[in-house]
Formats: sequence, C-alpha cells, structure tokens
Amino acid sequence: MKKNPVKAALQAGKPQVGSWLSFGNVMATRLMARVGFPWLTVDMEHSPIDWSEAGLLFGCIADAGCVPLARVPRGDHDHIKRVLDAGAHGIVVPMVDTVEQAKIAIAAAKYPPEGNRSVGGALHALNFEAPAGDYYKHANDEILVILQTESPEGVENAEAIYSLPGVDAIFVGPNDLTFQMRGADGIDPTPDELEEMLQRVLAAGKKVGTPVGLHVQTTEAVEQRIAEGWQFIALASELKMMVSGAQKFVTELNLKREAADLARY
Repeated sequence: MKKNPVKAALQAGKPQVGSWLSFGNVMATRLMARVGFPWLTVDMEHSPIDWSEAGLLFGCIADAGCVPLARVPRGDHDHIKRVLDAGAHGIVVPMVDTVEQAKIAIAAAKYPPEGNRSVGGALHALNFEAPAGDYYKHANDEILVILQTESPEGVENAEAIYSLPGVDAIFVGPNDLTFQMRGADGIDPTPDELEEMLQRVLAAGKKVGTPVGLHVQTTEAVEQRIAEGWQFIALASELKMMVSGAQKFVTELNLKREAADLARY
C-alpha cells in the first residue's frame, strides 16, 4: 500500500505547500495534479462539486502521484466516510470550534478501535494501489486528518483540540476567521487584530507539537509563513490562478491600447 508522503513530511516537520480545487472539472484537475504540488484539496464545502465528481477528481489526483484531500461540508460521520470511501487520502474539516466536534471528525476518519468509520467501498484502496485488506489494515496510519480553526472560540480551545490523538494538522481560513471575529456592529477586525489571532494559533500548534497552516495568495506570503513556522499551506486555487491570469492579460492589453492611443496625439 502506498504511503501518504504529505502526512510523513508534516510529521517530520517539513512544510507542504499545495492548492485548492473549486471547479470540479476533470481536465483542469488532471493538469493541476501534474504541476508539482504535493497535495490538492477538492473543496466540497464552498463549491457545487457533487459526490460522483469528487470520486473522479480524487482518482485523477492520485493517479498523477499527488495526494488528494477533500474539504468536507461539515465534520460529521456521513460526509467524512463518503469522501474517504471515494478515494480521498485525507480530510479538511471546517469550523471545528470545540473538542467534541474534533473528536467526532477524528473518529469518523478512523477504523475501529481508534474510531467508528464503517468498512466498505473500493475506490479508497484503488487510490492507494492496494488490495482492500491492506487498506483496512493501514488506512488509520495513512489518512490525513486536518481540522480548521475559523473562529475565536476555536482559538480559545486550540490547545485542547490540537493535542487530541489523531489530529495531523490544523488549517486556518483567514477569511472565515475574519468574519467570525466581527463585532456586533459588523465591523471587521483590523489586520493587526487578525494577525494576533493567527499568531495565537501558531503558538498553540508549536506548544503541543501539531503542524498548523493557512491559506495565502502569493508565493511571498508562502515564504513569510514558512519562516514563521507554518507548515500546511494552501496557495490560491485553480479558480484564483485562472481569473488572476486572465485579468493580468486584460490589464496589459488595455495599458498597451491606452499607450497607443496617446501616441497618436
């Protein structure tokens, strides 16, 4: 059975920079899986990707030698079981605010006696290039369990959540954390206030020895966060890359046209 190189790298203290998939498109996923990212997360929380599409995407990613992860809509048994049975090599669980929520997600990702994941399916073993028996024997060791901290409550409970057995990494979505930090007046926190909250997450992870990560939009931000000690880092998404690239081309064309128009006078 194949090993999960991303899980092994995080355990060894090495940063892992991947990206996010929102399209649900097989062709785009096959291309993204071959550019060199060690992992790609299929976002099933904020995209219209359905279960059948997700299974195809996990297979495309795994066949390319990349690690397929899934952000589930919610951290319950049904969602986690379905993405793992469909061939994801790990889960990203949103809005984990309490120890109890974390325990439910962890248990759903582990076969007994460590958890309560039920036995069945075929794609999971196929994506690990293993017979079913080997998958059932080794899955608990290879499945990556990543919990998201996205609220002040989650930060308050950080040490207790991060120190739970079975938590492989923590991931922060800065946008959700910003929204959850809004006061009664609806005003966003200042950049300094958000950064202070992010640093509390980082400190908690370092204290208990659990890798932490976050979503960033530039390679400069990746380097900055790695230097600070963040390990599981998502860089943009295929959606962001496409739209930003297109906008850059349009801006360049408009500037050239404006320059040409001015040259006529």
